[in-house]
Amino acid sequence: MQTYKSRKFFSGALRALKYPLALAIIAGSVWYIRNQPIPVEIHVVTHGSVVQSVKGTGTFEARIRTTISPKIQGRIAEVLVDQGSVVNAGQLLVRLDDEDLAQQVRMAMAGISSSEATLGRFRAEIAQAKSTFNKTEAELGRTQKLVEANSISQSEFDQTKEAFELAKSGLIRAEANLLEAEQKVTLNRETHKFQEARLADARLMAPFDGLVIERERDPGAIVVPGSPILQLISLDELWVSAWVDETEMDQLKAQQAAQIVFRSQPHIAFEGIVTRLGKQSDRETREFKVDVRALKLPETWAIGQRAEVFIEIARVDDCVLVPTSFLEKQGSEQGVFVYTDGVAKWRALKLGIEGRESVEVIEGMSDSEIIVKPSHFGTKLTNGRKVLAP
Repeated sequence: MQTYKSRKFFSGALRALKYPLALAIIAGSVWYIRNQPIPVEIHVVTHGSVVQSVKGTGTFEARIRTTISPKIQGRIAEVLVDQGSVVNAGQLLVRLDDEDLAQQVRMAMAGISSSEATLGRFRAEIAQAKSTFNKTEAELGRTQKLVEANSISQSEFDQTKEAFELAKSGLIRAEANLLEAEQKVTLNRETHKFQEARLADARLMAPFDGLVIERERDPGAIVVPGSPILQLISLDELWVSAWVDETEMDQLKAQQAAQIVFRSQPHIAFEGIVTRLGKQSDRETREFKVDVRALKLPETWAIGQRAEVFIEIARVDDCVLVPTSFLEKQGSEQGVFVYTDGVAKWRALKLGIEGRESVEVIEGMSDSEIIVKPSHFGTKLTNGRKVLAP
């Protein structure tokens, strides 16, 4: 009986101690975790320049672009360039099969030669007709006076007049033949010009210095007027045609400095300048186009590739800078955690303009101070928390 009571006593005592002990273990664990130093990244505050910018997203384009296509139907005989070829104005790019066209030119030339020979013959005839007409006209005048003086008979005068009328009609006929021959020569010359133009149209030339960015046809293909064969761009002006929110319109103007970031090289910014602003806003996205000319380009690029532009609207030089990734917000204040003797201390800051990666500090921070942020996503710093710097 005594043993049973003793056992019951100890069991109750253990139960009584169980919960406080568990709470003590939990409290100790929480205290330990909260007092463990948090791994952090550090940054030494420096002076520098900060640029506030407006962002836009668009595609890389050429200001001048054209499609090389034929004016006439035909079969492609040669394509003398390929994608990536740099060409000069007037350079032969594509040649259509021109055998039939060359034959038409030769036939037109033969027509000119024939009609010019005919024209020469009619010119000789009209010279003869004019000579005969002039003689008969003079003879008619002479016999007119003689018949009036009764020096010759009326029948002799009538014979002279008949000869004059024949010469006159011959001259009229010769003049008509000459006019027709001249018109025939003109027609044949125009036909020759037309056939030469068609022959020239079989040779497709580069309209300007540029770069072939696409080849769409090969030799042997049949093309009709307007069929695309090559895509050609001018390298004189390449730009990113970017869409920018219309609320930023009032801050933008031509000749503003900009930076271009291609998605193929997201960590490199290339210099640019605003060339022109669009005058129409998209009614659905409420964005408008801004064309930013590229002053420098990556070694490899492609028309149509995606890019971001950052247009400079404000700039401050020689100011205290803090990376935006280190900024924290507590209540209505923005600030950073300053590293002091292994502890993170909260400090509110007065900030100026914000750039892509850093922000201007007007008050609250000086050079060479060290600021920290948690190394691991989701970890929060609090004022006075121990930290473990690298």
